[in-house]
Amino acid sequence: MLELFHYPFNAMGTECNIYLYEATSSRAEEIAQLAEAEVLRIESRYSRYDPHSLLSGINLVAQSGATTILDEETSALITHACACHKISGGLFDITSGVLRKVWDFTGDTLPEQSAIDALLPTVGMDKIVWEPPSITFTVAGMELDLGGVGKEYASDLAAEVCAGQGVTSGLVDLGGDIRIIGPHPDGRPWIIGIRNPNNPDAIMGCLELYEGALATSGDYERCLVIDGKRYSHIINPITGWPAQGLASVSVTGDSCATAGSISTIAMLKGVDGTQWLANTRAQYLWVDRDGNRGGPLTLIPPEEGE
Repeated sequence: MLELFHYPFNAMGTECNIYLYEATSSRAEEIAQLAEAEVLRIESRYSRYDPHSLLSGINLVAQSGATTILDEETSALITHACACHKISGGLFDITSGVLRKVWDFTGDTLPEQSAIDALLPTVGMDKIVWEPPSITFTVAGMELDLGGVGKEYASDLAAEVCAGQGVTSGLVDLGGDIRIIGPHPDGRPWIIGIRNPNNPDAIMGCLELYEGALATSGDYERCLVIDGKRYSHIINPITGWPAQGLASVSVTGDSCATAGSISTIAMLKGVDGTQWLANTRAQYLWVDRDGNRGGPLTLIPPEEGE
């Protein structure tokens, strides 16, 4: 008889939860700990806050404008980011993290335009020569930031660890980046609440998911509110200012990494993101700051998902 076990932990600056159906609590905990270890491995490699991480080592090279050779896993992430950069028209850009030097979302003031302008010359994938596994930074002072892909990638890998241990029913949730291992043992879907971006403490509705992944990007997750206007952490790499127009985009797909990239690109495109989404094959739901919604995903009322 399988029981549902819940394993919470913290990683990547967020609350994480693993739900597994297993025969015993000890076996569920053993598997969940393996999944957590995989998440922590990804965090230790690609954290921009850890001076000893692999990413920090790459950024030391980037600071001097030089060349380095990347391992297979990192190369795959860079290749994915390059593909996202292309399909986004240059808006999905892993070199834009350097702009966090002037954007402090824990404060209450906006950066000076002159401070943004001083950093923009070091932003742009066009300033990188990517010849896998070799990466060359042609401008000194650049940085890579894999925050736009790391958590979603870790969610996928954690779910794969669980599946590799024989789990057939479960779910991995890394701060809202969700990968489903399989439906409940009786075939029921997982009921996942979607936050109302204009009232983040409330659930707007729920999705029923049997498989795949769900990722949501929102302008409410980390933001500044100045004179009633919200400035999110999702920065347009061309202007150096937060994207405006959409409040949140939720996307389902086969992998969390893919779903997350699509949702982020749509947010970066602002009001044009709705049409861009319509031209994709994705299943999505967008919400703008006026509360308007669109997309093929259908929400069920929160009370029905309880």
